Amino acid sequence: MTDKKPHHIGTLSPEMALLGLLYKEAGHGYDLHRKVNTDLGQVWHLSQSQAYAILKRLEVRGDISVEEIPQEKLPNRQLLQMTQQGRKNFLEWLDTPSGGSTRAIRMEFITRLYFLKLYFPKKLPKVFDQQRAEADAHIHRLEKTLAELPADQIYNRMSLEMRLKQLRVVLEWLDESQQNFMG
Repeated sequence: MTDKKPHHIGTLSPEMALLGLLYKEAGHGYDLHRKVNTDLGQVWHLSQSQAYAILKRLEVRGDISVEEIPQEKLPNRQLLQMTQQGRKNFLEWLDTPSGGSTRAIRMEFITRLYFLKLYFPKKLPKVFDQQRAEADAHIHRLEKTLAELPADQIYNRMSLEMRLKQLRVVLEWLDESQQNFMG
């Protein structure tokens, strides 16, 4: 029996993208939103109102704390800071593979790479290997499902075949991306 960590089954939400920006220093909601859009805008399509709603959810959950900063003749500005709980949740997420779906890899894995390169670049080779293993395992599960599917299940077969082709391309992309990251 292996001591295999389960993959993250997330909501494919930019929560961790916003939270991760608070790992090293406190920040303001507007700046966090702008940073996500600048650095990860092709990964996450995030409106300002969505960013503020997510930050509020992170506060209610206890992952961030908010300090009100008074401003003269303007509403108070909110300084956001990652809590110990938020730090724990972020670091656990950072170390958990994204599973085998192409969507999770495109969104969560790329977001993980962003933060690993920023904060823990030495972990990058291991993370690529873990993600490749997740994709391989997913391919094997889909191949087994396809093999057991009755021949008259045309549309289900088509869907499985498409997902398999996508994941095989993702494996090639992972190899190319790792080479680019590692020089």
